[in-house]
Amino acid sequence: MIDEGLLAYLEGYITEKRKETFHRVLNERTRHFTVVLEDIYQPHNASAVVRSCDIFGVQDVYAIENKFVNKVSRHVAKGSQKWLDIHRYKEDGDNTKTCLEELRAKGYQIIGTTPHTNSCMLADFDVTKKTAFVFGAEKDGISDAIKQEADGFLKIPMVGFTESLNISVAAAITLQDVTTRLKKTAVNWQLSAEEKKMLYFKWIQNTLKDPEKLIAHYYNRQ
Repeated sequence: MIDEGLLAYLEGYITEKRKETFHRVLNERTRHFTVVLEDIYQPHNASAVVRSCDIFGVQDVYAIENKFVNKVSRHVAKGSQKWLDIHRYKEDGDNTKTCLEELRAKGYQIIGTTPHTNSCMLADFDVTKKTAFVFGAEKDGISDAIKQEADGFLKIPMVGFTESLNISVAAAITLQDVTTRLKKTAVNWQLSAEEKKMLYFKWIQNTLKDPEKLIAHYYNRQ
């Protein structure tokens, strides 16, 4: 539960314009779609995907770290990581299995992105289904584990000599397409009022220079 008094106190340290921006962005946020990054080892790729998630309103990113640590470069991400919820899977013996189980428990279907199977074309994908899109390692793509466990596969049509897109480009194209089409449906894709409030509270703290000091000051004066 959020301390409403504390929230009002912290709001006093940000501008009205900033608050309006938070509310505007929150109204475009969704958890209907999410992104899973599996063993991405190049920081600029992971960072670019995180940036695309923020741009297209996808709130959660799931990072599976079986072989490599998913690092985010602040120069590429441009601070977008501050506004997203990033879930890391790196301690378990089978991070992929743990991640997929948690996603399914939240109602997501698992869709692997790959150009090398009889996948659904992006334009034909059913955006009304709650979906986690899995993007695999730069060279090898999604793992065999994902291929075995996925509920389906997705690909972007390509007509050139090159057989694949850079992961960050593929993610951006996919998210732009599915989020645009989603908003034209009758699906209730927005965050709940409680989710918006929790994120608003978190974002205010992320904006402030020393939120812990302000929070301590608020409670000390009570």
